[in-house]
Amino acid sequence: MSRAERLLELMQVLRRHRQPVSGRALAGELGVSLRTLYRDIAALQARGAVIDGEPGLGYVLRPGFLLPPLTFSEEEIEAIVLGSRWVADRGDAPLAAAADNALAKIAAVLPADLRAQIEASALMVAPGDTVAAANTELAAIRKAIRTERKLAIVYRDGDGARTRRTIWPFALGFFERVRAVAAWCELRDDFRNFRTDRIESLAAKDVRYPRRRQSLLKEWRERERIAM
Repeated sequence: MSRAERLLELMQVLRRHRQPVSGRALAGELGVSLRTLYRDIAALQARGAVIDGEPGLGYVLRPGFLLPPLTFSEEEIEAIVLGSRWVADRGDAPLAAAADNALAKIAAVLPADLRAQIEASALMVAPGDTVAAANTELAAIRKAIRTERKLAIVYRDGDGARTRRTIWPFALGFFERVRAVAAWCELRDDFRNFRTDRIESLAAKDVRYPRRRQSLLKEWRERERIAM
């Protein structure tokens, strides 16, 4: 591995850790000596990366620094291409277009040899079943999640019964045949999952729900873990 590749890998490892991580743990993850790690951290700091910490205390990378030039390993390129193709094939129209645009932007800044690997990737997404959910509904749900806004919906359950609910959407799951919204339901005063193909109508409210999305997601995951 070249030094440039090692520095990029160190950046990625630091980005994955939101709390200070020891130099020994970083060196072990990268497969280098502590001395090499300290030199690499100093090199990144010289290039403008704000890395707080010191030997014995741990290190944390402050956001806002990009290490040029942009480069990826062969497996990273394959992962990006496969993920983009899956979204382009299985997502709603705006999300599919965004996947194509993102891949084009990445390809535009890669060296010629890596750009060729994107174009020649042999990883394909198999055709899937059509998912019954309108593009406008999924786009509205994603926007409500991003902006932490309440949604008023008319929902039909598996027995055909309809209810009017106000929900706080915080996650959208893409399964093979269905899409599901994880949300806090004001009617049930609890977490509920709603299949998007059973949402007969929805309207975004100009009201921000009272909890942060990450907090809801964390609590929901903890409950799901306990239930398993």
